[in-house]
Amino acid sequence: MAEISSTAFPANVDHIDSILDKWKPLIGDDFAGYRNHVVRMANFCLMLESCDPIQQQKIEIAACFHDIVLWTAGTWDYLAPSVPPALKYLEEHGQEDWAEEITQMILEHHKVRPVTNASSSLVELFRKGDLVDFSLGLVKFGLPASEIKAMKNAYPNAGFHKKLSKLAARWFLKHPLNPAPMMKW
Repeated sequence: MAEISSTAFPANVDHIDSILDKWKPLIGDDFAGYRNHVVRMANFCLMLESCDPIQQQKIEIAACFHDIVLWTAGTWDYLAPSVPPALKYLEEHGQEDWAEEITQMILEHHKVRPVTNASSSLVELFRKGDLVDFSLGLVKFGLPASEIKAMKNAYPNAGFHKKLSKLAARWFLKHPLNPAPMMKW
């Protein structure tokens, strides 16, 4: 893995922002936290493995939509409901042929074990990138701690993990027998 300078993270933030801007009014006060999570996890994916420009676009698109329903539908059971907004985006941009891959990236990103039966290696890479950010860098998959820290400094948490904790607690009170419906073995 090549050393990546903290001043030159690989994700195209303008591309991410162009997708997320539409959702800013719905996400409201949590927008900075979600946007920064999307940027961090996309960057972690690209830092873990070299990707061509098309693969990078797929990662950025999937990243924008992978948790979106937490805000648009207010549910903690958000994997499957996050797919339709992504598919609509792909249709609007003539990228329907990416639908299966991006759907798998979204549906499998909280899998506990490695994804072994996916349509592409991006599905497992996406899972790893999200886990690096979700774990606050405790899970590194070989990324240098200094690069994770630089990413977190460049794109601060802005309350993202605190919001996740609140949503989880609210869900647990209503669904104590199904506390983490988005997790998969």
